[in-house]
Amino acid sequence: MRYTLEVRNACSCFKRDGGVDTQSFESAQDAKEEAEALHARMEKNYCKKHKFTLTNMAGNYTITIQPRAAG
Repeated sequence: MRYTLEVRNACSCFKRDGGVDTQSFESAQDAKEEAEALHARMEKNYCKKHKFTLTNMAGNYTITIQPRAAG
């Protein structure tokens, strides 16, 4: 079985960082580790114009990039 990490609504910071929209992994643990590491890197290093939501469904991870609310 393959597990995935998908990034939705890629922002310019993600693209400049050389991000890949979809990655595939042999194990759920590998997918989890990469998803958590990428999410942390986005929160720490990317501009603060977006928020990054990490979700897990049956070992498949999605990071959704959305504009932050003004204010």
